[in-house]
Amino acid sequence: MTRLAILKPTLEVGTTQNIILDSVRKFCRTELVNYSGIVGSKDSTRHLYKKFGDLGLLGPTIKDYDCLGQSYKLYGLMAKEIEYIDSGFRSMFSVQSSLVMNPINKYGSNVLKDKYIRELGSGNMIGSFGLTESESGSDAGAMKTYARKVGDDYVISGSKAWITNSPVADVFVIWAQYDGDIHGFVLDRSMPGIETPEIANKLSLKSSLTGMIYLDNVRIPKENKLDIVGMKGPLSCLNDARLGISFGVLGASEFCLENAIEYAQSRHLFGTTLAEKQLFQSRMADMVTKYNLGLLASLEVAERRDDGTFRPEMISMVKRNNCESALDTARICRDMLGGNGITEDYNIFRHMVNLETVKTYEGTHDIHGLILGSYITNKKAF
Repeated sequence: MTRLAILKPTLEVGTTQNIILDSVRKFCRTELVNYSGIVGSKDSTRHLYKKFGDLGLLGPTIKDYDCLGQSYKLYGLMAKEIEYIDSGFRSMFSVQSSLVMNPINKYGSNVLKDKYIRELGSGNMIGSFGLTESESGSDAGAMKTYARKVGDDYVISGSKAWITNSPVADVFVIWAQYDGDIHGFVLDRSMPGIETPEIANKLSLKSSLTGMIYLDNVRIPKENKLDIVGMKGPLSCLNDARLGISFGVLGASEFCLENAIEYAQSRHLFGTTLAEKQLFQSRMADMVTKYNLGLLASLEVAERRDDGTFRPEMISMVKRNNCESALDTARICRDMLGGNGITEDYNIFRHMVNLETVKTYEGTHDIHGLILGSYITNKKAF
């Protein structure tokens, strides 16, 4: 990475954070890499979550319940190390940390926190975040899943689509219409009326499980309702996850760049190595510049998130920019390897197809553009 991180050769983290980051990097490069390229299953997912939990990776910004209690800057840098191996593994990390443990910690009762956070942090339990529906992707506020009050309990019906971890999850954070607004609820796999079929035959993010959630009159106790009203509930969680994505895709870029450079050093054509060609060096200069600018931007936004001075538009900017840049980098690196670029021997193509999905989920490129456009013009376009 030294020759790639030209503008930020040192990350300026404390001694403890350096130790954590080194252990994450070592785990990713020596153990997690052995799972890259496999199709995720319930068994492999549980196995990996236990490994994440044993290392203390899950919910790293939470200050209690045996979690690390570290900064969002470190959270992002951890995501970068994980996505260097595979975007699916970073999805597993960020869903559990930002979209399940985070809302329970922020908005849940002490009963919910005591019951779930430590178990989720250890990897003994797996969580899932149910917001997206088949008929309301970007327009999440138009969801049809609804809750109604029955005595002291709530009863929820509806469905969710494209949900990471749903086929194997023990805990579900579900967002539903209730009393004219959006509310969050925590559901347990043991509750009758929950079905979670897997979405099979994916061509991207094959290492992580994705599925549906069908809810048929699922009855939950009143204390399982989160203390937050409106779309600010799920969006506050998504903002943290999107920040992690902006770092994570830089890890995928780093992998592609390093492998393209290594390939070019040994690939000979027309009397010299590919690395000595002007076209290769010019393309590499463009990609490494974008990598550095993206890293600086994400580090700045993470520091703003840590000191409480960030705006959501900052996160939209870095998620949008870094995802597009990383996908472009993967495509160009694949192209520079020629036919070798599509083989598993180099794995750039796997990163490329994964990044197609990462650019799409948790706010598409265009939706984040509209969020920024609305802020810039002070006019709503959607």
